[in-house]
Amino acid sequence: MRQKVKLAFISNGAARKATYNKRKKGIIKKVSELSTLCGVSACAIISNPFNSQIEVWPDREGAKKVIERYHNSSAKDETKNLNQEGLIMQNIAKARDRLRKLENKKPEKKIDLLMHECMQNKNLVDNLTAEELKDLDEFIEKKLKEEDDKINAIET
Repeated sequence: MRQKVKLAFISNGAARKATYNKRKKGIIKKVSELSTLCGVSACAIISNPFNSQIEVWPDREGAKKVIERYHNSSAKDETKNLNQEGLIMQNIAKARDRLRKLENKKPEKKIDLLMHECMQNKNLVDNLTAEELKDLDEFIEKKLKEEDDKINAIET
């Protein structure tokens, strides 16, 4: 079993350079394995602290293609990937939409219930306002038209 590596700045310059070279080699190996085993495009860009050059794997052109592909896809995927706040706002908008739809159905359900109660010989018609009677009439007309449409569809 390996010992846990203590993550701290290495003050000895030679040891730090040796560790950098070993870890850089390990990162490049891992990226190469990922690319080969999974069949994906991958690259590594490593800034060398010991000289001003930047090291790129597999090569600059390959890395450039991967980065361009990332930038092109990230613009499309940006709308898909939401942070916590965006996800909550999206859920709130959906809930408000469902509430609005339910509120729009509420008067229709109320009239439907009223119609069924009238059909069960509960003399509720005498207690209705003119507006409620008008709504009930429109609802009955709508239902009659739906039934006529069903009958016509069956006959043809």
